[in-house]
Amino acid sequence: MPEQDRYHYQVIRRAIEAIDAAPEPLSLDRLAAALSMSPAHFQRLFSQWVGVSPKRYQQYLMLGHARRLLAERHATLHVAQDLGLSGTGRLHDLFLRWEAMSPGQVARRGEGLEIAYGWFASPFGEALAMGTDKGLCGLAFCQETGRNAAFADLAGRWPRARFVHGADRIAPWVEAAFRGRGEARVQLIGAPFQIKVWEALLNIPSGHVTTYSDIASAIGSPRAVRAVGTAVGRNPVSFVIPCHRALRKSGGLGGYHWGLPVKRAILAWESARLDGPARAAANTSP
Repeated sequence: MPEQDRYHYQVIRRAIEAIDAAPEPLSLDRLAAALSMSPAHFQRLFSQWVGVSPKRYQQYLMLGHARRLLAERHATLHVAQDLGLSGTGRLHDLFLRWEAMSPGQVARRGEGLEIAYGWFASPFGEALAMGTDKGLCGLAFCQETGRNAAFADLAGRWPRARFVHGADRIAPWVEAAFRGRGEARVQLIGAPFQIKVWEALLNIPSGHVTTYSDIASAIGSPRAVRAVGTAVGRNPVSFVIPCHRALRKSGGLGGYHWGLPVKRAILAWESARLDGPARAAANTSP
């Protein structure tokens, strides 16, 4: 995966800070100046990274964007009520096959399990990925937390597993997850309630959002909004299982385990990728 993705996210992170600090939307020249970049370089970087202009992308990064998403792209969830502890599903963005561990395997907390891990460049900064022989079981973003904290967080979920460096073993799944090409395999390691919540998240299309209360209703536990929020936060395979698409009912961002700047960047990136082709088609139609 190109190392330039790490650089791109650094620029996005600084752009978020500049936009938040400004009392009004920034022009291309002012935003580029705030990032110590030329307008041409800034324009070129954004076109390469997400396919829309910096001016348009700034609108996606504004703090009110989540509320607009909730008003305009509020996904309706349909979750199978007879969800078992293993199965397959398809994510809207890519081919995804997933399998859940049995309760007995979960109770052993990874005992007898070998988990390969590696560090990867991603559109949202450096990522830590972990996987068994059946698929990804962990994906974390390190930009806000740092490498050590991210590794301790994921590894601490399966304390009896054996962790081995093996980026090559899981690289195809990581590449598929971020590039939307190929097949991403996932092995979910969690309690049945958590897996139901994560399966609900898989029903949210890219560029759309839902609320924690909608997820609770979709899994047949409408009063368990707080527990749903906890399960969303414990999602071990970020981005692939799109916990970033869950918002508060008020339209607030809510939390994000790997840092709210990352959540905002992902939501903006997905919105831009969804809107870009549609706008291009509209501009070229007779």
